[in-house]
This record gives sequence, structure tokens and C-alpha cells, in this order.
Amino acid sequence: MKSEQIKALIQPHQVHRDVYTSADVYNAEMQHLFPNVWIFVGHESQTPNKGDYITTQVGDQPVIQVRHTDGEIYVLYNRCPHKGTKIAIDRAGNTGKFFRCPYHAWAFKTDGCLLAIPLRKGYEDTGFENTDSSKGMKAVGAVKVYRGFVFVRLAKEGIAFDEFFGGSLSSIDNMVDRAPAGRLEISGPPLRYMHNCNWKMLVENQTDTCHPMVAHESSAGTAVKIFEELGSPEPRPAAMQIIAPFMSPYEFFEKMGIRTWPNGHGHTGVNMSIHSNYDAIPGYFEAMIETYGEEQAKAILDENRHNTVYFPNIMVKAPLQQLRNFIPLGPNKTLAESYVYRLVGAPEKLVAMSAMYNRMINAPTSIVGHDDLEMYERAQEGLNANALEWVNIQRLHKDDEDYTEEVVENGTTERQMRNQFAAWLKFISASVEDAPDTSGSE
Repeated sequence: MKSEQIKALIQPHQVHRDVYTSADVYNAEMQHLFPNVWIFVGHESQTPNKGDYITTQVGDQPVIQVRHTDGEIYVLYNRCPHKGTKIAIDRAGNTGKFFRCPYHAWAFKTDGCLLAIPLRKGYEDTGFENTDSSKGMKAVGAVKVYRGFVFVRLAKEGIAFDEFFGGSLSSIDNMVDRAPAGRLEISGPPLRYMHNCNWKMLVENQTDTCHPMVAHESSAGTAVKIFEELGSPEPRPAAMQIIAPFMSPYEFFEKMGIRTWPNGHGHTGVNMSIHSNYDAIPGYFEAMIETYGEEQAKAILDENRHNTVYFPNIMVKAPLQQLRNFIPLGPNKTLAESYVYRLVGAPEKLVAMSAMYNRMINAPTSIVGHDDLEMYERAQEGLNANALEWVNIQRLHKDDEDYTEEVVENGTTERQMRNQFAAWLKFISASVEDAPDTSGSE
């Protein structure tokens, strides 16, 4: 797609349906958006030992996160430089000191460098040493490990990590700071859940505060009704603490507030959130005081942000140590991965609470998640209707909105959605403009 075609899809108060349905738009995202911004890959605790690796995707590109012999984390394209065979197909494993291609047994160090080729003399006097294949597995353009989280930028040149994320990193900071030991560890593999819809629908929904009391009335609403019929017994079960706030009224979500940062990042729950009134876990605050002192420990735990969206495709929930990764698999297919992390030095009841939330809200067998899935898939189908071509994101829109500034607004604004599309347009159109024209001309 040409730059002017992409720009025509975004207006200040609405976006064209093609951003969700068009294969051409999806291909442009894979070629020009995902390679040029910083994308989440994994957590360092998923590869703690030398030779440990995980496989995943950055956009549509298969990659491997691996712990090299020098103790550093590398991210490599999951492709043999010989015939293109995927080097690793397991979700996770340990490759030892080297990777070995299963097709022709080319071997590579865990930093990607070529180690050995069977019958190497067959390449003598062929100029092989001057080819890209001789250099081994290709590394991504840049890697940054921040507070244990591994991010990459596929492009070798581009926006710096700190410039891209800016003040939004405070949500990751808060999540990690909630650990008395100051670090997180992965707590098992993520829950994976396939959605037949565009990846941006899931991202937008993370800061959509006008749907919970409507879409979740059948699940959370039913649970609250039954609990009240039972006389609302005390102490409140953890499951009710989790699910009941989904039925909070519009006024609650308005007061929550939404903060937006430049480059498409933002979070709900500026003043309070649906996570603010969980029962205290015995021994946790005391452990935090021992590390931080009472004043700082209270400041950390009083910050109860709801969902923080990191553009383009992850959400972090700091109070419950969760991260959701929305991996695009096509214009109408998305794999959602929901991770739970352990607060090192904190009582195990905290990770149990987080795991319960993940199962109830984000799992294929969840109670609440199916409500959202139903809405996504209805929207994906409904956008094919020819009656209307535009999707409205106008709630609390202002003519002079500046997405280069950090702003806090009413908790039901759709500013964060507009902020995301401003970033989408910024990064995708800039890359298209820089790309050579390969369309041909008469």
C-alpha cells in the first residue's frame, strides 16, 4: 500500500473498517509497523540457564530468545541460513551449547554464529565466505532487557527504546517493584486462546471502560446476583473479589481516569481500579516494608493501575503481575497469550490469586473472556456490512488533541484508542514513505 492510501484510513474521530479487515493493511503492518517499533518477546526468567530458549513471533516473524554461553540473552530469527528451515519448533527447551538444523545439520552457536557445516570442503572456492549464509543465523536489529522483560526492534535502525516507551515504563516498574526482592519470575507457560478477529480489537478493549457492565452482565452480573441471593457471606471469596468489580457502574469507571502517553501507550485506573479493594495477603505488606520502608511500600501498593497498553500489542496488569500478548496471525485471527509472574520474596498466595484471575478472565475456559470473544467476532463479521465503512472512536474527543503529550482524562474517554491509531499512522506511514517503490510503472 502507498502512504496516501494508509493515511486515508485514519480520521481524528473515526477509522476505516479496512484497518481491521483488509489483507493489504495487515501485510503493511507486518512489513512496516511491527519491524520498526519495540515488541515484547519474553521474560528473562523463561531462559535462566545457558542454552535455554523459547520460540515466538514478532509480527509474522518467527524468532528465538536464547541464553548464550556468555550469559546474555540473544534474539535470533528462527530460520536456518541454508534452506530456511526453522531451527526450533518447540515452545521452549534447552539446546545445549549450539543449535543444529534438523535438515542438513548445519550448526550454530547460541549467538547465531555459524559453527560447523558437514562436508565443508564442498564450499571451497565458491565464494561462500562472502555470502550472508556464512554468517550464521541472523539476529534481530536490537534487543533490550528492561526489568527482566525482553523487547526487540527488528529493524537495525529506528526509534530508541527509552524514546519509544517514555513514561509508560512506570507501569512495568510498579509491577516489578511489588516484589520484595525487586524481581519477577515466570510462573509456568501462558494460557493461549485463539480469537477470530483482528489483533487491534483485543488491544483497544483493554482500555474500553464502557463495555464491562454491558458485555459482562451475563457472567459477572449473574455471579453477583447469586452471591447477593446467598446473603453476601463474609469473608468474600477471592473469586468474588475478582469478578464483582466488572459490574461497577459507569460513574466508577469515569472516576478511574485514563492516562495516555506518546507513541500509543496508555492505562486505565489512574485514581483507583477494579483491583483496589482486594483483601490483604497476610505477611505481604510486612515483607514490602522490610525492603522499601513503610512510606515507599505504601506508595507502591497504592498504585493500582487497571490495564496498561504498550503499543502495539501487549497489556500489563501490574497489581496482578500479568502480561497479555496479542500475536497477529492474519487480518482476522489473533493468538492471545496471558502470562502470570511470581513476585520473588512475596507470599505464594499472591501468585495463586493472579493465577485464579487468569483462569477466570483470560483462559479458553474462562467465565468473562468469552463475553469479549463474542463481541470481537461479532464486530469482525459486522464490519463486512456495506451500510457503513467507518468505526467511531469519538467519545470525549477534542479538536485540539495532542498525542505527543502525557494527558489524564475521564476514565470513559476513547482518547487512548485515538492515541493508538495516531501511533499506528505515525510508524506505519513513515516506514512506507521510506520504502522503495516496487510496484513498477509504465
